[in-house]
Amino acid sequence: MSTVVLKALLRFLQSGELYLCQEFVWYNPARLPSPAQWVSVDRIRVKDAFTRLWWMSPIPRPKADNRRVLRKYSKSMNEVLTEGYYNAGERPSDHVIGKESFKRHNGGAIPPNVIGADDASTLTNLLKGTNTHSAGKYQLFCRDQELPLHPARMLPELAEFFIRFLTEEDDLVIDPFAGSNTTGEVAERSRRRWLSIEAEWKYAITSIARFTPESIVRASQECRIVPR
Repeated sequence: MSTVVLKALLRFLQSGELYLCQEFVWYNPARLPSPAQWVSVDRIRVKDAFTRLWWMSPIPRPKADNRRVLRKYSKSMNEVLTEGYYNAGERPSDHVIGKESFKRHNGGAIPPNVIGADDASTLTNLLKGTNTHSAGKYQLFCRDQELPLHPARMLPELAEFFIRFLTEEDDLVIDPFAGSNTTGEVAERSRRRWLSIEAEWKYAITSIARFTPESIVRASQECRIVPR
């Protein structure tokens, strides 16, 4: 197994004088078997099915609020809140759960760092997504206009989680490797300002498919697109 990704993380932290705030996991059950030689040919490994996501910050206490990404309470938690009864007392982990600990409604449950989202409105317990859909407005636009589809498009739910978690309305969201500009699309509908940078003009131009005519007019008044 290559350690280049881990080495890159350490270089980022050292060179940028950054703090590692938290590691997240994006589980992709439809990810192709890789590395192909060891998984599909030699059969000496199972396939990799997740991608690490690192949240880094230039300050030790960055701006973030997990109340902006609360997920729906589970059925059992809703029953606890409704009936007011649960098994209090000491746990095998040595934690002691008080009789009133879980009776307060906090608007939702705090998601773990392996977060689940089949869609942005129903965060469960896993950042899960396959990114294999083929009939979205971006894909249809590119096919209709005979434009190249970006081969590694980010899940909108993924961008939305971090934009909501780490920013507030009117904050500026920057994506230095924008690709087809999923970040800009999500930031726009989340009422954030955004700046996206993409070296490949053939991919940058296709991002127009992600916006309504009204948002394109508004964006054109605030910024400009510079071809390479």
